[in-house]
Amino acid sequence: MAWTWRFEKSDGTEVAPAVTPEEFTTQGDAESWLGENWRELLDGGTTQVTLSEDGTKIYGPMQLDAEG
Repeated sequence: MAWTWRFEKSDGTEVAPAVTPEEFTTQGDAESWLGENWRELLDGGTTQVTLSEDGTKIYGPMQLDAEG
């Protein structure tokens, strides 16, 4: 299983992340990585993310800025 994040602007346009994500084998690993890197992602132009497992959307888009 591969867990991946899609990085987007608020309009849903995909953007390159400011921090290169690892390959995640569990949902928990993916979520922990996001928890450690969300501020740098936000500063780099990502405003929302979507989590997928093997191409199937699990949840999102989720705003990185609580005020967004």
